[in-house]
Amino acid sequence: MRSMNRYGYMAVFAGALLLSGCSEAQSPQGAPPPPQQESPSDPPAESPDAVPDEEVAAEEERDQESDQPSAEKPDEEKAPDEGMPPTAKEAAVTVMRALKSGDMEAVAAWAHPEKGVRFSPYAHVDLENDQTLSREELTEALSRDTARVWGHFAGSGHVIELPYAEYHKQFVYDARFLEDAEVHVNQSIGKGTTVNNLNEVYPEETHDYVEFYIDGVDPQYEGIDWRSLRLVFEKNDMDRSLVGIVHDEWTP
Repeated sequence: MRSMNRYGYMAVFAGALLLSGCSEAQSPQGAPPPPQQESPSDPPAESPDAVPDEEVAAEEERDQESDQPSAEKPDEEKAPDEGMPPTAKEAAVTVMRALKSGDMEAVAAWAHPEKGVRFSPYAHVDLENDQTLSREELTEALSRDTARVWGHFAGSGHVIELPYAEYHKQFVYDARFLEDAEVHVNQSIGKGTTVNNLNEVYPEETHDYVEFYIDGVDPQYEGIDWRSLRLVFEKNDMDRSLVGIVHDEWTP
């Protein structure tokens, strides 16, 4: 019996060798079973330190957002530090808020006490024909019905003769400057056919200006309806006084 058993195992062993190239071979009786495979339906064991896919995706999204430059709008600007003189940009944002709300007393408080504020409807500052309002005139400007000649409409050449309230709507706060504008200090972005002589009238050695630029109001016009409003400040040591409000837009 032992001889037969030995031959029987040899025959089984030979058969196993012949079937080794196949996908699976049945184990001979008495041979140790193959290691048990995990069921395909069983989820893989997680490492104690494994991070869920949702957390990994959220972390990657936060990293991408942090790499993007933040585009601050004027109404997101921080208030100046208490006791410190405002920068040109801080002063301009404060004035722009007052212009938007129609708080002309606040605008008058920033106006130069002697020179007042000159209003230019287009980029070219006209020293002879642009209107200049004193602090007192600014305070009452919106309530006055008296028409003034502010210059000439670009293209038609017609006289711009309007009360300040109407001029304000057309040539001061005529777009969402606080909400939508890019803000640039001592840099003109809007460029039309009208000659920009701002730095000649307001030399950079003694003045700062802040431009609020919108690259387009209505998408159907594809940027041809851009707007700029430039607030010009005269520098007096650490103090600043508003001396110019220069409106600009596309001109034919």
